Amino acid sequence: MKTIQLTILSALLTLNIFAQQPNQVQEFPKTIEGQFQKLYKKSNNYQVYKVMRKDNFLKLQKNVLDSISAIKKEASNKQQTINSQQKTISSLESTISKTNKDLTVSMTKEDNISLFGLQLNKITYNTILWGIIAGLLAGLLFFIFRYNNSNSLTSEARKALSDVEQELEQHRKKTIEKEQKLRRQLQDEINKQRGV
Repeated sequence: MKTIQLTILSALLTLNIFAQQPNQVQEFPKTIEGQFQKLYKKSNNYQVYKVMRKDNFLKLQKNVLDSISAIKKEASNKQQTINSQQKTISSLESTISKTNKDLTVSMTKEDNISLFGLQLNKITYNTILWGIIAGLLAGLLFFIFRYNNSNSLTSEARKALSDVEQELEQHRKKTIEKEQKLRRQLQDEINKQRGV
């Protein structure tokens, strides 16, 4: 019984294969889906089942396995590329982080000035510096004013001293003249008294 069924099946397959004409062959895409469609189209019907040739099935299986292998290889290559890019990204992120820290330190150093071991902000440093300069200028102006004041007082004192010395000299001269006059008068009186 089985041999009869196999014989009928073989006959049907043979008739079906030779019954197809070359102008009826439909072109299917070379994709896996196209190959399944082609295999389904070329398959024969046996009662409610679809029967396909073994060599077509093996060819489809080989193509599917090759496609899966190629996809796996491509996925592996892409994964390696992704891993490489992730390492590069990690390296770049750490470099950026280090660069940002260095930039922050540099900007802090740029904004600060060391004065006697203290880190001062530039604004504070400039305020202190200009305060010291203003204090020194105020002191200089004060000492210039005091010097001019003292110089004018000294000049006045010298002038007054010179005037006093002249007056003293005149007074001395007058006093000497008076003394000489008095002595003469005294001598004249003495001489008068002796000569009388």
